[in-house]
Amino acid sequence: MLDPDSGLSLTIARIVRRLQGSSLHSQLERQARVSLHKPEIKLESLKEDIKDFLKTSGWEKKLQNAVYSELNVFPSPCHPAAPPEHMKEPLAYMRKAQGSWEKRILKSLNSMCTELSIPLAQKRPASEQKELLNKWNEMGTDEPDLSLFRPVYAPKDFLEVLMNLRNPNYENGEQPSFRNHLGLIQVPLKVKDIPELKEDFSELGLNTGQLGIDDSAQVPPEFFENEHVRVGQKVLAEQDSAAAQQYVRQGCPTALRADLWALILNISNQPEDILYYEQLKSNVIQYDLLVDSLIYKDVKLTASNDDYYFVFEDYLYQVLLCFSRDTSVLEHFTYSSATPPKSYIRGKLGIEEYAVFYPPNGVIPFHGFSMYVAPLCFLYHEPSKLYQIFREMYVRFFFRLHSISSHPSGIVSLCLLFETLLQTHLPQLFYHLREIGAQPLRISFKWMVRAFSGYLATDQLLLLWDRILGYNSLEILAVLAAAVFAFRAVNLMEVTSLAAAEAVLADLSTLKVMPLLQIFLFATVT
Repeated sequence: MLDPDSGLSLTIARIVRRLQGSSLHSQLERQARVSLHKPEIKLESLKEDIKDFLKTSGWEKKLQNAVYSELNVFPSPCHPAAPPEHMKEPLAYMRKAQGSWEKRILKSLNSMCTELSIPLAQKRPASEQKELLNKWNEMGTDEPDLSLFRPVYAPKDFLEVLMNLRNPNYENGEQPSFRNHLGLIQVPLKVKDIPELKEDFSELGLNTGQLGIDDSAQVPPEFFENEHVRVGQKVLAEQDSAAAQQYVRQGCPTALRADLWALILNISNQPEDILYYEQLKSNVIQYDLLVDSLIYKDVKLTASNDDYYFVFEDYLYQVLLCFSRDTSVLEHFTYSSATPPKSYIRGKLGIEEYAVFYPPNGVIPFHGFSMYVAPLCFLYHEPSKLYQIFREMYVRFFFRLHSISSHPSGIVSLCLLFETLLQTHLPQLFYHLREIGAQPLRISFKWMVRAFSGYLATDQLLLLWDRILGYNSLEILAVLAAAVFAFRAVNLMEVTSLAAAEAVLADLSTLKVMPLLQIFLFATVT
């Protein structure tokens, strides 16, 4: 283990190194030069005077937000002697399982490519480029024939892989014993119990005001809502990412949510960001990738059929097509257990110099992927801002929901946390469902993989995502999944098959997120 001092110095060195190449660094340098011409800057106290100038002109706050953003995204530094793959994933058997899963995905993609005789990438003819540019804002009207394309994988395929995960160093006989976990996930990871979750999510307690409860029509706004909105406006005026993150733990007022999320994610949509988005767009116009058809198919199968999201179809195409070309996304693989897939330039198979990442961002979309973007369309209507928010949400949170890792916010830990909470606090229900062949995780897995997008009403989903951002953790997804089962427990005890259990839990659109979480965490006797 690293001692705290060397850990801190390694973190500082890494953040300095990363910020040195950023546009913020060059802007700070420019401002420092400009300040030299000001009369209040004295040569004898130059360093302190420039620091004071950067503080009063708001640049120090921007630097603080950038540092805070880095601390939130990147994991704590490993021991200097640890190999680089430890930063990606410390457990060897998890790395191996993720590697095998990636080979399966790539094989599926390549076989589709061969079957359909379609190249992975090709330049569009000039006429097609012009046509795509003209209909960029109405791509939803296009009806390409996608009948031969199939999603590379769906969440249920991924669940089968997770069910077969085993730690080879852990003696786990086939015979049931007190040591065996009765759920589908059979790996020994440390997950939190309710007392620990209560401590972590203390701001969700019964005595703390919450948007999602205390803003209902029955509660006069002067009791909580008015004051909460006033504090939110003050947080925005201060432009402090850390304060914003703390604030959203009690929920975001609808009118302030877009700005607060952008502040937490440190997204300011500068001219260079808009230009970068336009470059990605021109790449989409020029080149046709096989994954474009997978994106079209996914949007058609999911968001286009959703009562809340079908109106955003054009936005989804724009964002996801640009996302597939964005090589800056590759950076998240330094702290993700996944590795970006590689392909070879035609005729150069196996020659390493001709290997390229495919797709350019290293992320192969799966069935339901577009639902990560859809809720954000309610908040952001300017495509480049929407794009940046989604990209940041993905590299902070969503990538963990479809890769195999031991991270507390990774999907394996979330599944185990869900099953452990249910087994511990609703043992009769868990055992009943298991006996009738309706393992709870088979039902809840799709909710967690999509972060409940497409299952909850949008206002409730945004309240849930407020808390994901506020706590910088996805663990709340597993808690909510368990809370839903607890809420429907009476009905579930009556069912006799998996189909009947799925029917009881088919519609979550009427559920209220915050009361469910509060009751499960704070009003249940443990």
